[in-house]
Amino acid sequence: MTKHTQRRIRRAAVLGSGVMGSGIACHFANIGLDVLMLDILPRDMDETETNPQVRNSVAMKALQTAIKSKPAPLYDKDFAKRITVGNFTDDMDKLGDYDWIIEVVVERLDIKQKVLGQVDKVRRKGSLITTNTSGIPIRMIQEGMSEDFRQHFCGTHFFNPARYLRLFEIIPGPDTKQEVLDFFMHYGDLYLGKTTVMAKDTPAFIGNRIGVYSLSKSYALTDELGLRIETVDQLTGPALGRPKTGTFRLGDLVGHDTGAHVMTGIRENAPDDEASAVMEIPQYYQFLLDNKFLGNKSGQGFYKKTTDEEGNRVILGLNLKTLEYEEPQREDIPSLKTAKQIDDLPRRVKAIFGADDKGGQFVNRMLGGLFAYSANRIPEVSDNIYSIDDAMRAGYAWKMGPFQYWDAVGLQAGIDAAENDGATIPQWVKDMQSAGHDSFYKREDGQLKYYDVETKTYKVKPGTENFIILDNLREQKPVYKNSEITVHDIGDGVACLEFTSAHNSIGEGVLRGYQEAITQLEEEGWRGLVIGNGADNFSVGANLMMIAQLAYQQEFDELNMAVNLFQQSVMRLRYSAIPVVAATQGYVFGGGCETVMHCDGAAVAAESYIGLVEAGIGVIPAGAGTKEFALRASDSFFEGDVMIPTLIDRFKTIAMASVSTSAYEAYNYGYLIEGRDKVVVNKDRNIVEAKRMVLDMADDGYTMPRQRDDITVLGRGGLAALYAAANELRRGHFASEHDIKIAKKVAWVLCGGDLTGTQQVSEQYLLDIEREAFLSLCGEQKTLERIQHMLQTNKPLRN
Repeated sequence: MTKHTQRRIRRAAVLGSGVMGSGIACHFANIGLDVLMLDILPRDMDETETNPQVRNSVAMKALQTAIKSKPAPLYDKDFAKRITVGNFTDDMDKLGDYDWIIEVVVERLDIKQKVLGQVDKVRRKGSLITTNTSGIPIRMIQEGMSEDFRQHFCGTHFFNPARYLRLFEIIPGPDTKQEVLDFFMHYGDLYLGKTTVMAKDTPAFIGNRIGVYSLSKSYALTDELGLRIETVDQLTGPALGRPKTGTFRLGDLVGHDTGAHVMTGIRENAPDDEASAVMEIPQYYQFLLDNKFLGNKSGQGFYKKTTDEEGNRVILGLNLKTLEYEEPQREDIPSLKTAKQIDDLPRRVKAIFGADDKGGQFVNRMLGGLFAYSANRIPEVSDNIYSIDDAMRAGYAWKMGPFQYWDAVGLQAGIDAAENDGATIPQWVKDMQSAGHDSFYKREDGQLKYYDVETKTYKVKPGTENFIILDNLREQKPVYKNSEITVHDIGDGVACLEFTSAHNSIGEGVLRGYQEAITQLEEEGWRGLVIGNGADNFSVGANLMMIAQLAYQQEFDELNMAVNLFQQSVMRLRYSAIPVVAATQGYVFGGGCETVMHCDGAAVAAESYIGLVEAGIGVIPAGAGTKEFALRASDSFFEGDVMIPTLIDRFKTIAMASVSTSAYEAYNYGYLIEGRDKVVVNKDRNIVEAKRMVLDMADDGYTMPRQRDDITVLGRGGLAALYAAANELRRGHFASEHDIKIAKKVAWVLCGGDLTGTQQVSEQYLLDIEREAFLSLCGEQKTLERIQHMLQTNKPLRN
């Protein structure tokens, strides 16, 4: 057993309850810790006040604000019960009972040292203390503290919001024990669900050092090339595999006072930085600061929300030349049009990078500068390239890091772009090229390897042995493959079925793939199957475009066969001779949800958003999802639950197309089952965990379940209760008249149709009436209107 696994964190204290502090406290509560969150006494409080509710009100108000905020910082609002609030004056002596104390007070060295000095007096020896500073040197913060404090102290930099952004930078102090650093690298990954990166104690560490340079370079090029801010946001958004915020919307989101603070901090604290001039605050940026146009938090920044004469919402953009707000204007950028036609991100980046228009010039110079700047930060901020790439992907939500972008455009092309823009490429890159190496990464023998600057050789990327990365398996022969799925051998007699369809939608190829792959695996003696992928989303659901076309054309025979194929295919997942486990992340909608519900279990990333959303286009779930809710309701009856309330809960979930905001909330909706399905906090581990679940089932002597013919349905008695519930939705203005028709069809299936009383029925019986209900709704004019709208907008099902 290694040292970092011997330590246990059961209780954590968060010092500071601002946006960052309360977000960290909530995420600690998400993973089951007992949390104490402290802050100052109210500034206007009477000195004689003794009421704890008043004395703790700063932290309490911050917690209440956090719970109400969106996106939600908690996986489940009930997890807030794990957080206790207090204040620095009354409660510091309690810190001796806590395993990890993290300081998240204002970014001022004197205040941090004062608070941590108090901590040093009361903490238990050997307990962990960290600071969440975004840039103050760790060596300065720890000055004057005891030896044991310094040995157990380091920086642990979360990015905001703490639940969602996955970067977790570990910054050693001069005296930090190696075992403490090893522990946090392990704990951040396994328990906090983060991408953990070891940074050096340098200005802004890794993520913000590279990120602020990239923003600053984009600001400068926008002005120099005379581009509009909305055009640059398009160029630096999804076109390059980055968030929709692009550059200028990201600046508004972060806050320009914060941005200016970090830019100034890097210039002042890194005087030898060759790009410090790029991080000078532009005139138009100073205009925003002078007028306190600080971005989203002040109501305007680079963008300003307003309304036109007719009351319509309008978003104006700042003209960087005139410093006036204008309505957005579309610039003719051919490279952006080209980008929309290329799905593969590396090819798309290369196409824009090489384009001979203003968009191509911008991206070429922006990326060229990024390549040189990132390469020159080794070994200053990190000893390796992968930590820089990981930091940018996890902290700034880029799909690729700087060195991955460089590989996409080509080594020599990247060097040329940087040098043509006046940047200097470090010698280690030229040495790498001289040795005949033309990429920073390569995949060999199912492993991802990176170029190691120190040894001038390729090494396996550390930590990847704990993950199953399907991209590393592309070179091996697939177990099975068709146009919409690929089945990989992931070792130990377990296979993984990966969707390869657009948006991971579930169409005929996926459904036939379920059946044919399982049959092949059964015949060849495999131990089990994982259904999972490494995409942003598990699946957006069924290929509703195909079904919508059949419905709109009223091709009911073909539609009936299509729905029957869906039902029988997901049922094949349940009734197979081998265990089948799903591994999910992101959207798990419609048919994706039905797939998960029919597996033997699921390893579900905490950030999985699960739901049967078919009611949104005027139909009911007919891929065995409504049937499955009837079955699960029946099983809960046998556990002693009162029948009608359970049925009403399941009915509302489908009728209102409810989507969970986390995997934990999915238990409340009935999409997941306690004891069968498992939440995995780090989404990169879900396929590994699913494989482990498969092997456990196989080792326990897995036997194919018996098809059910004992499902209790309530017939007319249940229908009366559910129809009443539907009418309540209508009276509460939660549903239209057509929505009520859909809801009543849901009720019809859940109750087994017009049966005179409580009976037991088979799964096939429920599948038949589920399919009939679906087809009947496809003939409704309102449903056809919704389908027509979907056909015209070509949007995947998302509600």
